[in-house]
Amino acid sequence: MSGRRILVVDDDRNIVRLVKSYLEKAGFDVLVAYDGESALRAIHRERPDLMVLDLMLPGRDGWEITRIVRGDPALEGLPIIMLTARVEDTDKIMGLELGADDYVTKPFNPREVVARVRAVLRRSANGSNSNRRVLRCGGLAMDLDRHEVTVEGEKVGLTPTEYKLLQAMMSSPGYTFTRAELIERALGYSYDGMERTLDSHIKNLRKKIEPNPAEPTYIKTVYGVGYRLEEPPQ
Repeated sequence: MSGRRILVVDDDRNIVRLVKSYLEKAGFDVLVAYDGESALRAIHRERPDLMVLDLMLPGRDGWEITRIVRGDPALEGLPIIMLTARVEDTDKIMGLELGADDYVTKPFNPREVVARVRAVLRRSANGSNSNRRVLRCGGLAMDLDRHEVTVEGEKVGLTPTEYKLLQAMMSSPGYTFTRAELIERALGYSYDGMERTLDSHIKNLRKKIEPNPAEPTYIKTVYGVGYRLEEPPQ
């Protein structure tokens, strides 16, 4: 499991340093975040293999982060280990019902965290071997595990930004994204001027996936709002 990327999210920097140190000694690459918003940006930008998530966070707490991840088809396969000082059985049950894969209570032995990370990753790998994640819309297919996009069976090459934009839209077909929402959903951040470049990315994306880019059948413009992915009529 050497090189697998683990995102550790906790507002206690001492805990983050401790867990990070033990995970790195075990051969993992470790990303860190100290609040919910930073965690979401890291998930979208870095695509970790597993997240160790504290429940009590400033801003968006661990419950909300878990709901967002499990509600997003592009992220729902991300394994989550909840890390918290709350020990009530109802909290543990709620965490597991929301979709957490495991639960560790504070205080803890960092070696236990490493062992649980390894166990959850093994379970995740065994499950993904028989259930590849593929998004489909008409003749358009996106293999999330292979990071490939095909149109009518033919592979097309996309830039990282184009891939993330298409992934966001294919995860919510029929949904109209505002420009700002699409940028935030796909890239995990936004800044002044980005909306003005989005149209250029969409134009280039249409050239690669549309039968006729001048009359798009997949990516529809919703004037005054943004963009929507639709399945072409039969």
